Amino acid sequence: MDDSIVRVEHLSHRYDVQWAVRDVNFEILQKGIYGLLGANGAGKSTIMNIMCGVIKPTEGSVLVNGVDVTKDPMQVKCHIGFLPQKPPLYDDLTDEEYLTHAAELRWIPDREVKNAVNDVLELCSISHFRKRLVKNLSGGYQQRLGIAQAIIHKPDIVIFDEPTNGLDPNQILDIRRLIKNIAEEHTVILSTHILSEVQAICDFIFMIDGGQVVFSGSVNEFDNYLTPNTIYLNFAEELSGEKLKGIPGVLQVENLGRNCFRIRFSDVYEVMEQVVEQSAVNDWHLSEMRLEKSSLDHVFAELSKKKR
Repeated sequence: MDDSIVRVEHLSHRYDVQWAVRDVNFEILQKGIYGLLGANGAGKSTIMNIMCGVIKPTEGSVLVNGVDVTKDPMQVKCHIGFLPQKPPLYDDLTDEEYLTHAAELRWIPDREVKNAVNDVLELCSISHFRKRLVKNLSGGYQQRLGIAQAIIHKPDIVIFDEPTNGLDPNQILDIRRLIKNIAEEHTVILSTHILSEVQAICDFIFMIDGGQVVFSGSVNEFDNYLTPNTIYLNFAEELSGEKLKGIPGVLQVENLGRNCFRIRFSDVYEVMEQVVEQSAVNDWHLSEMRLEKSSLDHVFAELSKKKR
């Protein structure tokens, strides 16, 4: 018997001659928030669309609660709620009308529809907009409405594709809090290309690069790859980058403009000590110095090398 919530086995998908996903394998065994992290075009949306039965894979399988999505898609869809990148909303309906329609599509019995609509309106904090037309909602509230339709039938698994894309910082924080609340009752899978997003709310990360999984593990395990590899410097007055290149241990100097530089080093403590010492001796007016963690592109490159 398969006890996994989701099992993805040797999943591959091709559009024309190009493979979007190639031999992807991963498993979800317990509740939590799982992040599919990867750059745009990495294959995240393709994986999610296959999981939700939107498209059929070229090769491999996806099992949800032990049921193959290609063999019994209707049963699988009863267990899944899905919010694609663009929420599937109808502009000329009110929030209440739209969610009633979503409940009926999900085969919720007629006598339970009203309560189901009220529950998700309250959970997503949009009860006060129940009579407002969808087209008159802000982007943040439209996203909340999209989330509400994804959970109205109380699925085991909720899948969000770039759920904070295009939102302002306050809206992003609100949606993060909402997703955390949903994860208390459901398994949540979300995709994003933003590293801070998975660090903020996810328990576990599957990192996708070039259609393949290059990392799977906890957020804490992933953070081990985010080691400092550059130093950012800012000076109060103009300084030549050539002077920084002469400091022992400095491997490379990048001029960022406005008296700011990024340097790569062989030994971080030696270089930082030398920068401070040289600044004092030569009156360079150092105003800021800080370590910078590895960029997401750098992490992708390192993990892809390990995968190969």
